[in-house]
Amino acid sequence: MAKKFACKDIGLSCGFEARADSEDELMGKIAEHARKAHNMQSIDAATMSKVKAAIKEA
Repeated sequence: MAKKFACKDIGLSCGFEARADSEDELMGKIAEHARKAHNMQSIDAATMSKVKAAIKEA
C-alpha cells in the first residue's frame, strides 16, 4: 500500500508532502527534500524517529 508524509506532521512549516509506493521509496524523497530545503546533510536519530512515526498509509 502507498505511503505518505508531510513535513507539517513533524512540526515543520514548509509545505512539503510526498507519496510513494513503499516506505523505502518515500524515505528517499524525504532525504532529498531534507538536503535541499532544510540543509540537512543527514537526518539525526531523533528526527528520523519523528519522520517514521509520521508516515501514514496513503
